[in-house]
Amino acid sequence: MTAIDESKPITEVNGHTVTIPGPRPPISDAPSADQPETSGADAQPRKRTSPASRARTALRATKTAATHKHTRTVIRQGAYVLAGGRHMIRRTWESRTPAVHERMARAASAAGDHANALEWEARASKFRQERHARRIELVKAVPHAANAVLIGTTITFGGLLALGIVLGYANHNIHDVLGPIEAAVQAVRWCVAVFQVAWLPALLASPVIALAGLYATGRRRAELPTWVQSPEQRAKGLDEVITPSILVTALRDLGHGELRRKIKGMDDAGAEMIGPVTTAGCGIEVDVFLPQGVSTADIQARRQKLAENVGRHKHELFITIPPRARAVRLWIADSGALDEPIGPSPLVTDVSSKADYRTGRCPWGQSLRGDRSTISLFQRHILVTGISNQGKTASLRALILWLALDMRVRLWLADFKGVGDWAMFAGLAEVLIQGPTDEHVIAGTHMAEAGVAEMQKRTTLMQELTARGWTQEKILADPRFAPLVLVFDEAQKAYGSSAVGPDKRPYGGKGNTSRYFQAIKAIHDQGRAVNVTAAEGVQDPTNENLPVRTREGNHIRASLVVGTESQAVMALGENAVNAGAAPHELRQGADKGTLVIAGDITAFDAPRGQVYTTIRTHYIGAEDAVALADRAKARRGGGVATKDATAEPESRDVLADVAQVLGSDERVRTEEVVHRLKSLAPGHYATWTTSELTAALRDTPAAPYKTVGTMHVGLSRVREALEERENESATDETDAPEA
Repeated sequence: MTAIDESKPITEVNGHTVTIPGPRPPISDAPSADQPETSGADAQPRKRTSPASRARTALRATKTAATHKHTRTVIRQGAYVLAGGRHMIRRTWESRTPAVHERMARAASAAGDHANALEWEARASKFRQERHARRIELVKAVPHAANAVLIGTTITFGGLLALGIVLGYANHNIHDVLGPIEAAVQAVRWCVAVFQVAWLPALLASPVIALAGLYATGRRRAELPTWVQSPEQRAKGLDEVITPSILVTALRDLGHGELRRKIKGMDDAGAEMIGPVTTAGCGIEVDVFLPQGVSTADIQARRQKLAENVGRHKHELFITIPPRARAVRLWIADSGALDEPIGPSPLVTDVSSKADYRTGRCPWGQSLRGDRSTISLFQRHILVTGISNQGKTASLRALILWLALDMRVRLWLADFKGVGDWAMFAGLAEVLIQGPTDEHVIAGTHMAEAGVAEMQKRTTLMQELTARGWTQEKILADPRFAPLVLVFDEAQKAYGSSAVGPDKRPYGGKGNTSRYFQAIKAIHDQGRAVNVTAAEGVQDPTNENLPVRTREGNHIRASLVVGTESQAVMALGENAVNAGAAPHELRQGADKGTLVIAGDITAFDAPRGQVYTTIRTHYIGAEDAVALADRAKARRGGGVATKDATAEPESRDVLADVAQVLGSDERVRTEEVVHRLKSLAPGHYATWTTSELTAALRDTPAAPYKTVGTMHVGLSRVREALEERENESATDETDAPEA
């Protein structure tokens, strides 16, 4: 035998080519030349992970696996089988028992329909009787079946034997007598053979067939959570008609344990919770009567999840509180309906539209249901708030444009933004202030104080006319009580102004010394009764730029989108927000022009039993606003003379004017002197108040003085001041050097 040299590979053995590796190098723990040994400080320590890090990694992996689309697919397919099995078991149980009759009877009894409940009880009793009769018949059928089998076998055997005898006689063969019996035995043997071959495949296929049937049934009837549904199912759900069963399922899967248990424990599986589903504009409305242990706040807090459970976005579901206790009213919009623009304002499309301050209602927009929403402004103070660039000025301006169509309404406007949003009211408003500076705020404050003075003058006149026997209707119809509406847009600038007047009183702020705040407060307190009202637009409301006392004094409080719930409370009041008003949940930009309105519910079209409503206002652009203003001017015979309160005042001799308005009266209250000055020179004294009069006369002998607890101006003192001034003028002329 030839020795093989293991140091060389053998490439051919017995004519066949093979490859044999050479000897392996010895294994050594020593480092190779390419991998030098490291030790000591040069050695790199092995990086170890902490238990917390490993736990976070495992948690992320678990979350990723659980939310993966393939995982959802597996869960969805399994849910179909389970739902099909549940449906088949329930259907079988209900077909064998009076469970359906009892459930319907309890539901009718809970609804107060006792006649229907009795009818279902009668049907249940009849079902039990018939079921008992069927069972008795089944017991009696056992001996009858045995007798039938015995008799049938005897007859069959006798028949086959008779047939064999006939065949044997016909064929003259005695063996044919048993031929039919042998054929029957062979047929039975063939059937047994076929069964032996087919029973195992059938046994193996039966679970597959059963699962396929359950899967098909569950696919038709399963109600899956949104997170498990396929994209096609979610897209289909957006257009799905909202039914009571969908609502019950959505409430059951809301994540409220007590609500879920109560629904499962109800005899009608929660159907008794759902009131009638009615069509309401571009959506549906339904009342949900909550079981004990579930509050309305629990449902309101889960608005987004409830919306997604019925296949809608959050802004397409509105939850309000109906008059009935422990109930919520759901309004669910058709998918995408609220993203469609509404039509133009009727004020723009109908050139013959008119306004009536006393009995008319301004078409402000549309409700979410698509119905026209109107508002009455008669003797009501107005507040419109919202964050910047959401339509606050346009919403407030639409109301004032409607008022301008009533020729009796007088308008005083102060726009503290000053970019031309109210420029079309030149020729309509008696006073028009436009600008953001302190000078404009001061002029606006003077306008507010002039409104207070006008209110006080009307109050005094009303008392006199009432003493004469005039009725309230007759007084308010008098031209001297023509509606006066003072509008302040961007009023937060007035509340936040740091300007100080000559009497050392600040114009801004919210304290007792704030001139603007006190003027608005006074109008809110007494102006309504004499047709003097105020309308304010405030951006991004806070306690500093919208004091509690002024915001609570408004009859109509409207808010566009705001940043927080606390701002919503400032804008609308706590009662409205607790009832479901949620301007803080509107979408910034997407819901531009959408207003939540609260306050005097007789002023706006609130749903029955609600203290607020949500509308989408008609947008009246700049060009349409100018056209509307021109129509209003045409009705007023060309408009009125508009005064710019910030313009340089005309030169007037105040002492001479005061002496003229006093006439022969020895002394007159300062308020009355101001009224008379306004009548004498309205262009100069239109915004004057007692403060301006006192400041003008302070350094003269004619300065107002208090008597009987009231400030007065005395005729003798005014004449003394005039004589003193004339004497000073004469002295100055005498002392003057000759030319």
